[in-house]
Amino acid sequence: MEPFARLQPSKMVPPLRMGTVGGPCWRLCDQKPKHFTLVLFYRGYHCRFCKEQLQEMESRYDDFHKLGVRVLAVSTDTKERAELMVEEWGIDKLTVCYGLTLDQARQWGLYVSKGLGMNARGIIEPDFFVEPAMFLVRPDGTLFSGIVQTMPVGRPRLEDLLRGLEYVITTGMEPRGTYDGTGAPAAPRAVEEDCLCQAEAHSELRSSTA
Repeated sequence: MEPFARLQPSKMVPPLRMGTVGGPCWRLCDQKPKHFTLVLFYRGYHCRFCKEQLQEMESRYDDFHKLGVRVLAVSTDTKERAELMVEEWGIDKLTVCYGLTLDQARQWGLYVSKGLGMNARGIIEPDFFVEPAMFLVRPDGTLFSGIVQTMPVGRPRLEDLLRGLEYVITTGMEPRGTYDGTGAPAAPRAVEEDCLCQAEAHSELRSSTA
């Protein structure tokens, strides 16, 4: 089994080759959007929160397209469940991929949950499924940014995501979160001296009240 990974900004993301609903096999390495590929991992057909998210993503598809962002939705669902999801949720523009394996999920650093049988909506959960995550991948296959969750609630608002994308693209912002501690500077002396003075003051106060 693949070890649990932690993807790093500006580093290559793992390969991703998936079947798609109503289309040919999809490979991340073949994608050449103007700015980013947004890889959206969702829990699956059984999740009502995913339904809300993907339906909103479908309604904002053109907004992402205008920004030069290609959107992909990926789950561990079977082909049959993915096709059912597309039909019932009214997904037409999004590229929907199915059959994500446990090893692929671990390569991408995703949290995985075990199915608990039939849920409150009367839908049987699969044996396992991934919790929500989204990654912005640059055309060269390197990671720009990522959000990985352990729970289905509290997902980023698409309006905030679109505004953030517009800012990043307009300003040419570079990936953050790349610092590994190499060459970390020592604490500024002014701060050290201030801390020392505070410690001495506390010591004198204790002595005077003793």
